[in-house]
Amino acid sequence: MIETRKRLTGPSDVAVQLQQLLAKGGYRLSRDELADSVEAGSVALKHWKHASSRRQQPTELTHREVVSDFLAADLPEGPRALLSAEATTVLEVISAGLNDHPIRPGIREILELCRAEGIRVGIVSNAHSGTSHRRILDDLGIAEYFGVQVYSDEVGIRKPNPDMIRIAAEALGTIPEHCWYVGDTQDRDVVAGRRADVGGVLITRSKHTDNPPFPVRDKADAMFDDPRGLLAELRRAVAQPGSLAERSRRQPALPLGPALLIDHGGVISLTAPGTDGLARFLEELRGQLERTGIPAPTTGELGEALANARQTLKERKAERLAAYEAQGGELREVTHQEFWQTVAAHLQQDFRAWFRAEADDLAARYGNVKSDRQCRPGMPELLRRFAQAGTPVVVVSNTVSGRAVRDSCKRYGLDPYIAAYVASDEHGLRKPEPDIFREALTIASADPARTIFIGDKPRNDAAGARAVGIAHRILLTGGSTPDDELHSALADGTATQVVSDVTDLLPLREAIAS
Repeated sequence: MIETRKRLTGPSDVAVQLQQLLAKGGYRLSRDELADSVEAGSVALKHWKHASSRRQQPTELTHREVVSDFLAADLPEGPRALLSAEATTVLEVISAGLNDHPIRPGIREILELCRAEGIRVGIVSNAHSGTSHRRILDDLGIAEYFGVQVYSDEVGIRKPNPDMIRIAAEALGTIPEHCWYVGDTQDRDVVAGRRADVGGVLITRSKHTDNPPFPVRDKADAMFDDPRGLLAELRRAVAQPGSLAERSRRQPALPLGPALLIDHGGVISLTAPGTDGLARFLEELRGQLERTGIPAPTTGELGEALANARQTLKERKAERLAAYEAQGGELREVTHQEFWQTVAAHLQQDFRAWFRAEADDLAARYGNVKSDRQCRPGMPELLRRFAQAGTPVVVVSNTVSGRAVRDSCKRYGLDPYIAAYVASDEHGLRKPEPDIFREALTIASADPARTIFIGDKPRNDAAGARAVGIAHRILLTGGSTPDDELHSALADGTATQVVSDVTDLLPLREAIAS
């Protein structure tokens, strides 16, 4: 709707206004220093925006982040802090001062036509100062035509995140499928429109249109040199609904099929407390700590700190699970850094920085030795049969280390049969959180009604699988859960089957294949 034309005096005008802001705090910076900082920050911010457009659900920077991390990043600490504290004002100054904002030809006519025809209109715009954009529309005398204005800095997400469009559609009492979405960029607007599944994606060309920062697969349904082309198309649509060029849809999704999702610990692997491997790990850990120059704890002290940390985190996880079951929300996994910082907290020496730096590597090494593992009898044959029948197998595991889970499956010779591993430490959420199951279903292109989940814990495995509609929820005996709890889950419908011999599950392969 609006063009942005660089104002020749813009950088100098903005620098003067920033000088006035800084002067209130007693700071004296030159115009050139401020203009150069804003220019450098704007260039860096442009690269950040391009990179964000590749993300599935990009979020927006806060006003303070834009100013502190980009526009004022190389200024002295005091002036940077002042401008960050006044970030909202700074961004209003820059948005209004660097460019002129004339209305594009055809826009007023489009808005009048929409008003006359009862077509609701909303704005969906990436902006670091929605306030300035609202003021521009007021100054142009067109704000009253819009039922809603959605700006990225105000809602915290940015295109191509489709929720930007969904918010606008819902606010106008409709759905994206009944909307046209009009933009000017391919990487943000076209992609956002396709992800939101709008009824039509249209482009009115600007300087950004034909030079996307990277190749974009999605295409617009129609492209016009300026909004006057859109006006003509809108008039045809009003006179003869359905005249818009047929939408160039993405390739239809493959039909959903069967899948086998399976837990690791207690299911693929049967475990006992670690012995020799854990002792070697503690010796290696002590040797690493000695190289820091700080007096190192003994292996006994390290083992005690590790055991105490595990108990602390076990209790914390139980509290989180109880709160999740009672109140909902997200059930987040303990991060590697949280785990090893908890270990550090149980040591007398201050190794917090060291454990923070080494956390990821320690998690993988510890994950491989914290218990002695052996492959459950019959598991290789079970996974081989499903994989060879074309049924994807995805491991879904609550774990301290997805790398260690992969290592175990490779040692057992199972890796050729496994399509992917969804590990809680890598995903960020832990079972029974539905999203970790949904990711596995997406990977397998799976129909929940034709999916088997095999686990050993009613609250984590069976309950989570049930929440996403997985039809076959199998609990295996021999893991860490008492048999009476498994059978209680079967009785109340949380689980659909309890078995001790995995070969009993082979007939299910035929049941989900049809």
